[in-house]
Amino acid sequence: MTRETALHGVHQGLGALFTDFAGWSMPVRYASELAEHKAVREAAGLFDLSHMAELHVRGGQAADVLDYALVGNLSGVKPGRARYTMICDADGGVLDDLVVYRLAEEEYLVVANAGNAGVVAEALAERVRGFDAVVDDRSAATALIAVQGPNAVGVLSAVTDADLGSLKYYASVPAVVKGHEVLLARTGYTGEDGFELFAPAADAPALWRILTEAGQAHGLVPCGLACRDTLRLEAGMPLYGNELSRQLNPFAAGLGRVVKFEKPGDFVGRAALAELATADVPRVRIGLRGTGRRAPRHGYRVLAGESPDSTANGAEIGEVTSGALSPTLGHPIAMAYVDRGYAEPGTQLSVDIRGKIFPVEVVDLPFYSRA
Repeated sequence: MTRETALHGVHQGLGALFTDFAGWSMPVRYASELAEHKAVREAAGLFDLSHMAELHVRGGQAADVLDYALVGNLSGVKPGRARYTMICDADGGVLDDLVVYRLAEEEYLVVANAGNAGVVAEALAERVRGFDAVVDDRSAATALIAVQGPNAVGVLSAVTDADLGSLKYYASVPAVVKGHEVLLARTGYTGEDGFELFAPAADAPALWRILTEAGQAHGLVPCGLACRDTLRLEAGMPLYGNELSRQLNPFAAGLGRVVKFEKPGDFVGRAALAELATADVPRVRIGLRGTGRRAPRHGYRVLAGESPDSTANGAEIGEVTSGALSPTLGHPIAMAYVDRGYAEPGTQLSVDIRGKIFPVEVVDLPFYSRA
């Protein structure tokens, strides 16, 4: 059965087009995904992210259990700060990528992707055994709303007394938004400045209305999952199921920096990841820039060499994981995994797009960075 967020009725009233995403009925767009994308880049966008999972880990050994369960050094995170990290299996495969907030000395909030909520909850429940800590899954009771874009500060400053100027990137603070208590975090998945608001699910419709009214003077528009995907792609951010999976490890994804071998004690996957850190990774994640209007898509073959012909002139050396015509840049972009020998920026490759071969160039990630 498809689940609905607390804001489903609000989205219906706004005329949203829905899609089934990880078992949730989610708005994919409202009017125009291009207009929504542009609003986030130039003004502000409002997202319902209540399909994400929120797992609270608390207790005297909350820090210790997360150091053991995850690849990051969570005991080194100060209260009020957050960290991007991953949870891996014993072989080093990525179970999910996470954002973890330290709310207090003995309490953390682990935010997992909707499609991996059960996997992460089960893994944490298993790994917490023997520690003085408990895992409390509050996903069903929690709504998550994001305000993203260069005008996000203007929108939020009109409805909260929180000191937004001193709130750093990847930090959070308890706040009140027009009488509603929230956890206000300066995090996001768009490549822009912005905030995410964790609140009781029952408060979500009122908060959405408050933010919408406050955002009228700042160009705020409701945004769906379609533009969220093109925004994160331009920012070079990985998506689980595309750039990350159990069959991939953090080093192949170019995210080995999240693995903290220097932290004390053992952690799940440590031995395997230590070997992978020094091994030759056969395929690595890269960025591709194309020309024209046809964009490479997930699963398309990447070929050695460049050819405008309708048949390939090179061997298959990789596969596209995400691709789109970039609304901001005006040309096709894609992320792909390719053989290491073809990963140098400037390398000329090609992509098989439905039987026709189009030239692409390897470029650095991200494709877009805000000023």
